[in-house]
Amino acid sequence: MKQLQSYGLIGYPLSHSFSKKYFTEKFEKENLGDHEYNLFPIEKIEELPALIAKHPQLKGLNVTIPHKESVIPFLNELDPTAKEIGAVNCIKIISDGSQKKLVGYNTDAFGFRQSIKPFLESHHEKALILGTGGASKAVHYVLKTIGIDCYFVTRTKIISEQLAPKKEFSYEELNEYVMAAFKLIINTSPVGMYPNVTDAPAIPYEYLTPQHLLYDLVYNPLETEFLKRGKKMGASTVNGLSMLHQQAEEAWRIWNN
Repeated sequence: MKQLQSYGLIGYPLSHSFSKKYFTEKFEKENLGDHEYNLFPIEKIEELPALIAKHPQLKGLNVTIPHKESVIPFLNELDPTAKEIGAVNCIKIISDGSQKKLVGYNTDAFGFRQSIKPFLESHHEKALILGTGGASKAVHYVLKTIGIDCYFVTRTKIISEQLAPKKEFSYEELNEYVMAAFKLIINTSPVGMYPNVTDAPAIPYEYLTPQHLLYDLVYNPLETEFLKRGKKMGASTVNGLSMLHQQAEEAWRIWNN
């Protein structure tokens, strides 16, 4: 009998996640009966070593909010892209006898790049990134490599040394002129995610136009309040489902390499 190949997702909370459904369906479709994918809701990242010790069959983990940055000190090695981004959302677990080696990767960057490419137009020269968590770092990294000028939007303006000189606005500073200059707006925060589906980032939606592109990393619900309000103003909208699928496939490739 083949040994069980186990994978999973760490984060907190995990009620919004489609990852288990995605991988379970993938394993069924590809006749991988000896594979399983589980959710591991851990509130504190300090619980990770005990989780890995308890599940010795684990081969890989996805990492979501709020652990994408705090997980880094618990890893033995970082892929160069994850190191540059400063955030990890995929861990490969390599067994060497009784020892476990944890290698961190960032597949958010790959997923975001693949999913936004078809929607970018020449007037999307400047982007507002809503939120400053681990996912925002992957988005910033991708847009920078494409040559798009990025500003972060935060509730409280804190200049981060890692991103210095960090270009940022507070939500209060988003006026008609800022909105006219930034035609690409990406929500990397969990605002509007299930179960808080009536919430939306506090941007002045009345200044959106059909030239604007709104991208929400949230995929549950499929159309967030952020995207609904953008659509009302004629803006193009994209949710995070394609990014989820792209980054999941990239994680699968890493785990099996």
